[in-house]
Amino acid sequence: MPMDPYKLDKVDRQILQRLQQDSRASYQEIARDLIVSGGTIHVRFNKMKEAGVITGSQINVDYNRLGLEVCAFVGINLKNAKDYPSALVKLKNFVEVVDIHYTTGSYSLFIKILARNTKELHLFMIEKLQSIPEIQSTETIISLDNPVSREGELPLSH
Repeated sequence: MPMDPYKLDKVDRQILQRLQQDSRASYQEIARDLIVSGGTIHVRFNKMKEAGVITGSQINVDYNRLGLEVCAFVGINLKNAKDYPSALVKLKNFVEVVDIHYTTGSYSLFIKILARNTKELHLFMIEKLQSIPEIQSTETIISLDNPVSREGELPLSH
């Protein structure tokens, strides 16, 4: 049975928004910004963490600065739906794969890949991805630009 969604109030939303801007902000900094006590931030943070709303913290990395200049999305059709668990285990082991989604529609899986260049992407496709026997077919889409990225941000107005 699915769990009921966690109910955020105005202060919870403000805490999450502030942490999305800077996950290293201290309770005291957030409290000062929101004009509440540090204890309030501490209690609410722990409550959201215990409820599974907050699952960790992250930093944002500019992958282009690390030489990973090619971002590609690959739609994958599996030979059979029962192949999902074993294909997933294999895909998780590839460092090039940074996102995996089990989807409806045209593909069984949709993955995001980062590579240094198109040659490296090509080698990944041939040597790694096509070596997975559970995969029937793939379609690769190369991203030319990423003008909006809200990864790690929640639409807190909902």
